[in-house]
Amino acid sequence: MMGGEGFRTASAAAGIAPDKAASFNDVVREFMKGLLEMSVEFGRGCRDVLRQSLVTEDSFLVRNFGNDSYIGRKIKVPKGKVLRRLRLFNEYLVPEDKDPLHAWSVILSVFLLALAVLSLSIEYDTAIPVAKKVYIHPPSADRIILPDGRYMAYREQGVPADRARFSIIIPHSFLSSRLSEFGVRLLTYDLPGFGESDPYPYRNLESSASDMFFLANALGVSDKFWVVGYSTGSVHAWAALRYIPDRLAGAAMFAPMVNPYDSLMNRGERYGTWEKWTRKRKFMYFLARRFPKFLSYFYRQSFLSGKHGQIDQWLALTLGTRDRALIEDPIYEEFWQRDVEESIRQGNAKPFVEEAVLQVSNWGFSLADLKLQKKQRGKGILNLIKFFLSGSEEEYTGFLGPIHIWQGMDDKVVPPSMTDFVHRVLPSAAVHKLPYEGHFTYLYFCDECHRQIFTTLFGTPQGPLPVNNTIEVEQTSLDDIQVQEDASTQDDFKTN
Repeated sequence: MMGGEGFRTASAAAGIAPDKAASFNDVVREFMKGLLEMSVEFGRGCRDVLRQSLVTEDSFLVRNFGNDSYIGRKIKVPKGKVLRRLRLFNEYLVPEDKDPLHAWSVILSVFLLALAVLSLSIEYDTAIPVAKKVYIHPPSADRIILPDGRYMAYREQGVPADRARFSIIIPHSFLSSRLSEFGVRLLTYDLPGFGESDPYPYRNLESSASDMFFLANALGVSDKFWVVGYSTGSVHAWAALRYIPDRLAGAAMFAPMVNPYDSLMNRGERYGTWEKWTRKRKFMYFLARRFPKFLSYFYRQSFLSGKHGQIDQWLALTLGTRDRALIEDPIYEEFWQRDVEESIRQGNAKPFVEEAVLQVSNWGFSLADLKLQKKQRGKGILNLIKFFLSGSEEEYTGFLGPIHIWQGMDDKVVPPSMTDFVHRVLPSAAVHKLPYEGHFTYLYFCDECHRQIFTTLFGTPQGPLPVNNTIEVEQTSLDDIQVQEDASTQDDFKTN
């Protein structure tokens, strides 16, 4: 196996400067030179074998096809004329290869091979990318202790708690410069086993909603808060709508993922979703549903390999034009790599497997359970009399707050057919269709998009709440009282 010094030596021998990184064309060119030389030598060897075994005086070929006139009658090829024309190029050959019948068969084969390699070289006329190694940063997150003793890592952005008009909780990272403009306090947190949060092998969607509930209480979110779900992270937002609806002011979903095996999906919705996905992604869902232990192997070949890679290749994603342009932007690439480094901090594949299984397994509830509808009263005369005597209003089930969904119409990661399914099951949800937008383009690095989102959720921006001056007023009053007492004391002293 060749080490680093061996590679530099080989490069120098091939005519490549040691202090310059060899491009793909240089590597191919030098490889082709060696390949051509080996091909010529191989052709010479084949020629010698043929001469010694088949073209002797008593061989089958000589006895049956040795007569030139016989060859002319059977094959109808002007052998002499062709060979004379090929001999015109003999001056370009070395002396031992001037027999055109043998030399040019080798040259023709090599020529075709060279064309194939050159076409490949033109198609990939870029330097061979060097995989960037994953760097694990020092721990930096704040953490709380959950009732079961686990630590949960979180990050707080936007305005302080005492000046927040609205609070948002998201189970993944989010960047925006519009938080202060709308007086938003944003809390993001690491799921169990991700980042700096402790793992929880018994987690399900109900425990996920409970974690969100305890986070809000521990950080002093006394009013109802908004929950945000994006892509596959939406499963935790759906769980919050189901299990802690009384703590939520509303939900904002972006390309929300649902269980692709949901029995409520009709044939058109299911086909519109699955046909957008790559074969590898379909296979990964199959493994998550049937053989989840095998997912660890694929994860360790991609984002747990210790090296960075492209998101579409790692997650087997099909991307539209605008998504493709975004992920190739260095700013997004830096954000994505930093996000990956934080997510895989613990180096354990199990939390990722658990997350994949949660996505495709039985959630413990249906999206239809979130539908706003009147609660059915019990049957019988007694229940009817009880209803009229109590004078109570109609009771409703499902989620009572607003649900907003933003869906890119060129999204091939979570296709629009999936949002069509959600809207059919939850007709009260407000769907905002985004023409030409993909899976990433509307949410990442678009301040104007964030302004539109927050305006839809919160109305006209009013900024943070004003500073509380109650304490200052009380302090001023106390000072005035002290001054008055001092003055009164002095007057009494003078009188005496």
